[in-house]
Amino acid sequence: MNNYSPKQGLMKPNLDVGIVGYGAYVPRYRIPAKEISKMWTGGVGGVPIQEKAVNGLDEDVVTMSIEAARNALDRGQIDPRQIRAVWVGSESHPYAVKPSSTIVAEAIGAVPNTQAADWEFACKAGTEAMQAAIAFVGSGMAKYALSIGMDTAQGRPGDALEYTAAAGGAAILIGLADESVATINGSYSFVTDTPDFWRRAHANYPSHGDRFTGEPAYFKHVMGAAEALMEAVEATATDYDWAVFHQPNAKFPERVAKMLGFKPEQIAPGLLSPRIGNTYSGSTMIGLTAILDIAQPGDRILMVSYGSGAGSDAFDIRVTDKIEDARDRATKTETYISRRTEIDYATYSRFRDKLKMS
Repeated sequence: MNNYSPKQGLMKPNLDVGIVGYGAYVPRYRIPAKEISKMWTGGVGGVPIQEKAVNGLDEDVVTMSIEAARNALDRGQIDPRQIRAVWVGSESHPYAVKPSSTIVAEAIGAVPNTQAADWEFACKAGTEAMQAAIAFVGSGMAKYALSIGMDTAQGRPGDALEYTAAAGGAAILIGLADESVATINGSYSFVTDTPDFWRRAHANYPSHGDRFTGEPAYFKHVMGAAEALMEAVEATATDYDWAVFHQPNAKFPERVAKMLGFKPEQIAPGLLSPRIGNTYSGSTMIGLTAILDIAQPGDRILMVSYGSGAGSDAFDIRVTDKIEDARDRATKTETYISRRTEIDYATYSRFRDKLKMS
């Protein structure tokens, strides 16, 4: 007989912690989904999003992480030398062997007395780094820890992923609760070996299990993590003001929100995939930043990430009165999304180095 209770799996640190600073970054370049459709299907059929963000020739995971991190520091107003860990979660690190995190730490002035590491778990690499940061600070080992989820636009030419795989992400600075713009009341992880998405060594593009990515991958894990967390903290959808879920497209988060009892208006601020695509490791975290940009003190937020392979991290978050001063200290997520330069497929191919010369 299995007597396991979700309360046993609730991850809550010894010290109360929260989000001291947060920041997003989305590159300005956009390719409309209809432009991709025109190239591969003659424009026949529907498209899963409106457009997606594409990083420029001089942008990669490192440069974008630095921008998001600086926004988080501006909101947190702390000395970067107090940051004890800088962690970058991504599936598109610019180097196979050389950490992105050390470059970011150097650029923001956190070196040399800090820990640095790169994280990888498909689209939840950012939230697993965030959980580690919570543990690092919550155990008393660090005063601050910086977790980042960031990716570039990846997708095989003509593949379904090419419509949605986008660039951008977010940085979350974790510290003690008494100086936080939002407290983290607990988190929960739900993981199985479900190979719905992968990329072999030396492969240029990821592969996926097509419809297998919905069931039993995305929905089983997002629902599993969300339901277990809500049971552990004794909450239902009506107890939350906002919710944000991983966004491989628009339909998946809308459907899972409905299954959990959330109303469309509760997820609307963080549902960014129709406008910028799936930013992979930063998808859920960037949705959280969009909510924090408008949330009021006392608001409660449910955040649930998803990473192929597969697993989900769920977080119960409460906004504090410090949010009102902090949010205007840095560029807001909506500002990044609204500024846009449209590009065609030829420019997109050049930016993403899709034309390989022998």
